[in-house]
Amino acid sequence: MDHIEKPKLSFWQIWNLSFGFLGVQIGYSLQNGNTSRILEALGADVHSIGYFWLAAPLAGLIVQPIIGLSSDKTWTRLGRRIPFIFFGAIVSALAMFFMPNAEYFAYLLPPLFFGGLMLLLMDTSFNVTMQPFRALVGDMVNDDQRNLGYSLQSALINFGAVFGSLLPWILTKSGIANVPAPGEKVADSVIWSFYIGGGILLLSVLWTVFKTKEYAPKEHALYNKIDLDAEVKKEKTNIITLITTAPKIFWQLGFVQFFSWFALFLMWVYTTRAIANQVWGPDALDAKSIGFNEAGDWTGVLFAFYSAVAAIYSLLIPSIAKSIGRKKTYSFSLLMGGLGLISMFLIEDKNLLLLSMIGVGFAWAAILAMPYAMLSGSLPADKMGVYMGLFNATITLPQIAAGLLGSTLIALFGGFPMAIIVIAGASMLIAGLGVIFIKEKTTNQ
Repeated sequence: MDHIEKPKLSFWQIWNLSFGFLGVQIGYSLQNGNTSRILEALGADVHSIGYFWLAAPLAGLIVQPIIGLSSDKTWTRLGRRIPFIFFGAIVSALAMFFMPNAEYFAYLLPPLFFGGLMLLLMDTSFNVTMQPFRALVGDMVNDDQRNLGYSLQSALINFGAVFGSLLPWILTKSGIANVPAPGEKVADSVIWSFYIGGGILLLSVLWTVFKTKEYAPKEHALYNKIDLDAEVKKEKTNIITLITTAPKIFWQLGFVQFFSWFALFLMWVYTTRAIANQVWGPDALDAKSIGFNEAGDWTGVLFAFYSAVAAIYSLLIPSIAKSIGRKKTYSFSLLMGGLGLISMFLIEDKNLLLLSMIGVGFAWAAILAMPYAMLSGSLPADKMGVYMGLFNATITLPQIAAGLLGSTLIALFGGFPMAIIVIAGASMLIAGLGVIFIKEKTTNQ
């Protein structure tokens, strides 16, 4: 059948495709930086907290392939991906409004379990929203703009992450209470951060909804060599078949993804307690103490800083990858992340921990952009969504493994959470070395 190349999009068209991800990432960063803090305040301890975090990857493992398959087959007046982005954002925002207020729903469930339930709902809806954003870029941009599309998405994600991570600290500096009021469990600075983050999430997603027009079925078919007149096959789409016939690079990237996200999950779960013990010491043992809440705010500052580094670095990735190749760019970035995490073990000054986050920022930017740029060119256009959803298992499975092993690891190291951060760094180094074995579809990368 006739085939033409996808049109070249303007910078602002590509920007609009991913602008909603800015708000989603604000919410996701608030979750990453404050979930452990909220759960400890609600009664969880450092040995069991990793189990609550399992809600997030378990939701993603189940939801993203389903959403990917559904969005591949959905055509509405809004488009094929945008309806999922829009409705996922609504549920995400509602869960963000409820989670930090879990103590007020004790008449329904114990606060700790209600908080865990809201974490599950929040992360499930984040996954519903995130996956179509990945596929939307793959749908809309041509091959020449793929690096730019995913790198710009990475930049927006990281700009959102900076704001979301800093928000509790900003509100504290603005005079909002950073310690729970007498008889309450969660500080007002955290509660209002979730309110503001949820509101921005909705507004930014609406921007993408109204500013982006997806290709109609005939256009999509024309740009992707799909014959709409061909006889429709009766066979059902089989997830197992899709997995077994996935391109080889799917599995090669999966190995790297496993050790990358194993490291990230450990960092997100244990950084607050690790730096509380190492920097604030005995003053931070109580989850309601000033020391612990200062450590929680500083975790947000650290996460914001690595996200800021990632935002800047992600804008450089297309040029760097064009010069030295995607593989070398990807590998270097992950190795820097591993060294950054390991260096935290040697630092007791909270400000010097920012230096460790530079390497983490390099790794985070590459993790958000490079796997998708490398994978999307090897996927069939009519199955882009479902394969992106299945690829999410390379993110969720390592997080599940880290969640299950976290309590064992922390017990093995005598309740010393900074040792878990070192393990995370070693895992990131393995990921960086694993990039060497990836073979891309094309050689001019």
